[in-house]
Amino acid sequence: MLVNFESLVDTSRVWVYQSSREFLENELDIITTKIESFIAEWKRHGEGLKASYEIKYNQFIILAVDEDYNQVSGCSIDSSVNLMKQFENAFDLDLTNKLNVSFKNDNNINVVSLTDFQNFIKQQKITGNTIVFNNMVATKADLVSNWEVSVNDSWHKRFLVS
Repeated sequence: MLVNFESLVDTSRVWVYQSSREFLENELDIITTKIESFIAEWKRHGEGLKASYEIKYNQFIILAVDEDYNQVSGCSIDSSVNLMKQFENAFDLDLTNKLNVSFKNDNNINVVSLTDFQNFIKQQKITGNTIVFNNMVATKADLVSNWEVSVNDSWHKRFLVS
């Protein structure tokens, strides 16, 4: 069951998929339509899920499920990953590579490999004050407070040169 994202409880589980690039306008239309259809039919062992999504910066797809209503299962998670794989194939995107890191440079969002991210830190192109996207957030509350944070306030801090 598709609901308004804001209506989901703060404990709702979230998954963040970052795209290797911004979505084009026509891609965004297709992605939105397919996600809404998917969520409307998304089930766990035949039972509907109370879920929603957001697309941020035309580059991040965020899925959320209110597990107080009904918990997700491995199969239901797999079906959402399969949807992301369909987008990857249809639009030549990379949405599921967890080794990519995203950060802001002014108002630009950059998605780079973890190796490049570490090199940018060594070159001091990325500092402790650089805003990164912590795509490991697990709940809606985490998304609000811990998704867009400085390197100093995220797991990325371990790469800073002392």
